[in-house]
Amino acid sequence: MLSTPAIASFRRSWPNAHIDLLVSDYNEPIVRYNPDVDALHVLPRSATRAQAQALAARLGHGADLAVALAPRTPDYRLALWSRAPRRIGYVYRRRYLSRFAARFMLTQHAISEADPDLADRYPDRPVAHEVHQVLALVRLAGGDTLTDALVLDVGDEARTVARAIPSGAIGVNLAPRWFGDDFGAAASRTLIERLAAEHSDVLVTYGTDVHDEATSLRKAVAARNVVWFGETPALDWAAAIGRCAALITVDCGAVHVAAALGVPVVGVYERRYFRLSSQEWSPWRVPSVVLCKPPPGAETAPLIEDVLSGVRALLRKPSPVV
Repeated sequence: MLSTPAIASFRRSWPNAHIDLLVSDYNEPIVRYNPDVDALHVLPRSATRAQAQALAARLGHGADLAVALAPRTPDYRLALWSRAPRRIGYVYRRRYLSRFAARFMLTQHAISEADPDLADRYPDRPVAHEVHQVLALVRLAGGDTLTDALVLDVGDEARTVARAIPSGAIGVNLAPRWFGDDFGAAASRTLIERLAAEHSDVLVTYGTDVHDEATSLRKAVAARNVVWFGETPALDWAAAIGRCAALITVDCGAVHVAAALGVPVVGVYERRYFRLSSQEWSPWRVPSVVLCKPPPGAETAPLIEDVLSGVRALLRKPSPVV
């Protein structure tokens, strides 16, 4: 999701270029209807090394440039296998093994300062948002027409499905990080019930990764104005979030889906590496409230109150935060 501004900037910088995008089956829905891509290719997560190498080589045949959008050795390897004469990517400064790999697999690479140790060691130094880190690749390639707007089209089918969701609901996106020993199921239930008492409609979304926890909460929460929307196709889930007046979520992809759809976000981030993650992966260009989880075993009531206050504040905000 946070790479879509860079993809749009490549398109704007080279409007006549042919852009192929190679993605996994996991993140394909995010770019299924992306207007800046000429051709979309899916590499299943179950693919063998030989299959990945063959697909990268086929796509790279005749290409001028290969771009690794993530700072990971497997992405550098795909760029290498493309055999493009110019191959670029970026790497975190203190990921020394990845930096070593980048030297051999890429022809150029940018260095990102986003690193947990550096963020804590230099608290006065701001951490670049991932949007800007990936945009640096456009500049590295020589692009000069940049946009930092997230791009997400959920498609007409998903929009039709989402019409069943009450418009203007307060959304809660359940994810595994809600259920650790620093928050938990009981606090999650309290949060949902408090929201239901304060707002006319509450939407709770969830995936297969929290099936058991969501099922238990659904049985425990008696409020009739709570809509449960779970284990659905990714674009239906995104379209449902787009119906919300605000979304409450832990640090996960829901933060960025909501931001792409212009939905204000209350983001609850992990205490560990809070300074880094609350900057690098903060809600992008939407009104937002960023909160930190309590220490494990601490009282959760203050955080619940902060979340409720954050929602109230966002509903009063008339314009995006820049």
